[in-house]
Amino acid sequence: MSLSIGIVGLPNVGKSTLFNALTKNQAKAENYPFCTIEPNVGIIPVPDPRLADLARVSKSQQTIPAVVEFVDIAGLVAGASKGEGLGNQFLANIRETDAICMVVRAFEDPDVIHVSGKIDPVSDIKVIETELALKDLETADKRLQSIEKDVRAGDKNAAAISDVLKEINENLQNGEKIELSDDDETLIKDLGLLTLKPVIYVANLRENELTNAEELVKPIKDYVGNSPIIYLSAKIEQELNDLSESEKNEYLKELGIHESGINQLAKKTYEILGLQTFLTSGEKETKAWTIKKGATAPQAAGVIHNDFERGFIAADVVKFDDFVANNGWVRAREKGLVKTQGKDYIMQDGDVVLFKFNV
Repeated sequence: MSLSIGIVGLPNVGKSTLFNALTKNQAKAENYPFCTIEPNVGIIPVPDPRLADLARVSKSQQTIPAVVEFVDIAGLVAGASKGEGLGNQFLANIRETDAICMVVRAFEDPDVIHVSGKIDPVSDIKVIETELALKDLETADKRLQSIEKDVRAGDKNAAAISDVLKEINENLQNGEKIELSDDDETLIKDLGLLTLKPVIYVANLRENELTNAEELVKPIKDYVGNSPIIYLSAKIEQELNDLSESEKNEYLKELGIHESGINQLAKKTYEILGLQTFLTSGEKETKAWTIKKGATAPQAAGVIHNDFERGFIAADVVKFDDFVANNGWVRAREKGLVKTQGKDYIMQDGDVVLFKFNV
């Protein structure tokens, strides 16, 4: 399944520097607003150490990780919902993403201008939230007007959509969090409402501020509550790309960091979107596949190919640890560790699977 995360924030907060670190590409990162105009898109592998173990056991010719698409979108400013700056383009681009990575600047630097003239990450978040809410109000109002005739004509589906949109409008106008049932979300899914997208907050710090990051990001944590927040130095993340794996680990250790911000971001993406990974492994390739938590075996098969789901017969499933400990399929089968599962089987993270199908 394809995943797209929009990297958003005010101009000059470190979005493009973070994007460069994520993709090892060189999106422009100049010291002036709206440097990023067309959205830069990069495909990022999701770190998964299990793949190397599986590939070794299966003697795989290649290893293919799961991936997330990150989109670096032009900086947003107050008034974007009315077209200020590159507002309309920004909001159109972000509408297509599955989640939002909101980057805020938590460091002072007189050489790097801030669009509002001061460093206040909570204020930055509020500006972005306000613009997203205003755009969603506009979108909801347009849909309400377009279905008004159908509602008056007694169309039950139109009436249900109207009720949901009115509830959303009331929430947005009162600054309240929108909470919808799955059925209600399905009714208005095509609108791509921005305020319904999951958000990961990223606090961009200086290198020498990472050791006391908890104190620096406390105002942000207090504001966003239980929402996921990651603190990192986008500059350091970019520098890590030029190091070998051992050098990278040593550098992180010197900084007192257990894991790079990029790895944390990939994991948080899976977490907020309710995703997990299953694995396939053989001589040709070892590959990680992304599915929703709670997906059945046929649904997982469909991620590989539609025909696999349509003609699903069964799935041979073995746990990752058992597969590796027994050196692959043959010995795992001999020990009875490979289970043949049917259509009702709920996939678990780390399942190693071989699908049987007939079309």
